[in-house]
Amino acid sequence: MNIVRSTRDYERWLKSELDGDIVIADIKRKHEKMREGPLPFLRATYWRWAETVLDVCPDLKTAPKVLAVGDIHIENYGTWRDIEGRLVWGVNDYDEAAEMPYALDLLRLATSAVVAAVGGMTSGAVARSILRGYREGLEHPHAFVLDQRYRRLRQEFEVPEEERAKFWQKMNPEANIRRAKKKRQARPPKRFMDALHAGRPEPVCDLAFWPRTAGAGSLGRPRWVGFGLWHGAPILREAKAIVPSGWVRAHGGSSKLRCLEISIGRYRAPDPWYRLKDGIAVRRLSPNNRKLDLTEVDGISQLVNPEMLHAMGRDLAAIHLDTGRAATIARDLDGRKRRWLRDATREAAAFVRREQREWRKATA
Repeated sequence: MNIVRSTRDYERWLKSELDGDIVIADIKRKHEKMREGPLPFLRATYWRWAETVLDVCPDLKTAPKVLAVGDIHIENYGTWRDIEGRLVWGVNDYDEAAEMPYALDLLRLATSAVVAAVGGMTSGAVARSILRGYREGLEHPHAFVLDQRYRRLRQEFEVPEEERAKFWQKMNPEANIRRAKKKRQARPPKRFMDALHAGRPEPVCDLAFWPRTAGAGSLGRPRWVGFGLWHGAPILREAKAIVPSGWVRAHGGSSKLRCLEISIGRYRAPDPWYRLKDGIAVRRLSPNNRKLDLTEVDGISQLVNPEMLHAMGRDLAAIHLDTGRAATIARDLDGRKRRWLRDATREAAAFVRREQREWRKATA
């Protein structure tokens, strides 16, 4: 099955899972992102990765299974505040979480770095940095709490006043509601409204609503924002429809949603406002609750470098170890060829580039 047919099949499945509540304009936006380049294509097409990765890299099929992120990539990292108010960095999107061979998360992370050409690093350098961090994370797993340690990460992700002002300007309720009314989208379905109301710090906090377009892989699923004032200052909550993982769709297994379960694992310091109920995930939005968006920094090479990839690999290990399989994973790593991740990444990156070229040609 080629990428065009696969996309059509997936979107029919998505529409069915959402009972027809699919955002057509966002699907068109996803198609545009898929044309932009290999990294946006990879981000927007997790279902396709799930369908094809074991054909591209069959040796990884035997790796021990863990509750994995699935849709991991270099832009699936960000910051949030934990229940103690501490700034935390790490993986912050778990929509596609499912049980699968642990090595697939490592491969997808490395592939995303290679197709993005981060810092001009070779596939070997990318693989070495990620694996070093992953092995350290297996031995000493913990969350990346930035208040005292990890000075460089803290310097990179503490939000300066200029960015804070841009965030609140972007989330201006009057402008967003005005745009929503023009599109006749000023009121969310009741289940989204109920989910956003349930995420308020107090019931007395009234909310205004508007739809939001964000991300890549989740484009097409309804996403709504609730804005309110609490003790004289704004609060934001986002509600997003969640569907079963593309991995489960491709390989079978339980359709149970695992995103909340993986986000509150043993070695996470989770956002206490992240919730999942009735197929809707609600999370807090703020200048400190955000994803790493490489389009908003001064060049990929300045931010994603060997040190950053090392940290990404280490955080990924802490997520995988919630299953308590450190020794099993370590034995599997030791039994693999020395350059297995480099070689698999080259194969996967070449496949992603071919598919992206095919998509551009077919949709020209």
